Amino acid sequence: MKTIAFVTQKGGSGKSTLCIDLAVAAHQAGARVSIVELDRQATIGDWAARRDGRPPEVVATSAGEMSGVLARLAARGCDFAFIDTPGAVGTEMLAAIRAADLCIIPARPSPADLCAIRPTLAAIYRQEKRFAFVLNQTPPKSYRARDAARALEMLGVLPDVNIVQRHDHQDAIGAGQGVTELFPAGKAAAEIRQLWRWVAASAASVRKASAGEAPAEREREYVRAA
Repeated sequence: MKTIAFVTQKGGSGKSTLCIDLAVAAHQAGARVSIVELDRQATIGDWAARRDGRPPEVVATSAGEMSGVLARLAARGCDFAFIDTPGAVGTEMLAAIRAADLCIIPARPSPADLCAIRPTLAAIYRQEKRFAFVLNQTPPKSYRARDAARALEMLGVLPDVNIVQRHDHQDAIGAGQGVTELFPAGKAAAEIRQLWRWVAASAASVRKASAGEAPAEREREYVRAA
């Protein structure tokens, strides 16, 4: 079983929505998927309650109980566990990073979001975990997205698809669906499917952050303040 953790300390970056949409897309592609919710705000739990038991399964747990939950999911033949985390580098996020095969770091193309990456990236380096950034909630055809992409590419892996800010995502969450379910022919759904294919193909090969191997100078400068 592959474990994908969605982590960043910046609130409003779209972790929960991205987690939901990718989990639904993975399920539609034939993968056996469960979402593990560590965020006490229970955004995903509320979404799941509107689905009347339809997959993917959502399991709310704590940092202390998570290893047991993941072991049970693996024993049941789950292919992917997606972990949603609170917007702070605390016990829950650190536990998710520790358990992850791949950490996804969503970031909006704003200076505040890019600065907020520092503590998350430092925690990932300390635990020597694999990671990738995802530019999320980007304005269409924005120079800010291009500039943010260049900055993130200097720090690590970035897929070749941005998740553009579209009403489809929130409309789907409100309906208890993923965007690929409610608007399957829309641009938002196409972006999520493309991102899911990238995540599925890259889970075993994205860059590993190693504590035994010093990061590049730009990375050292970026995480120094964390």
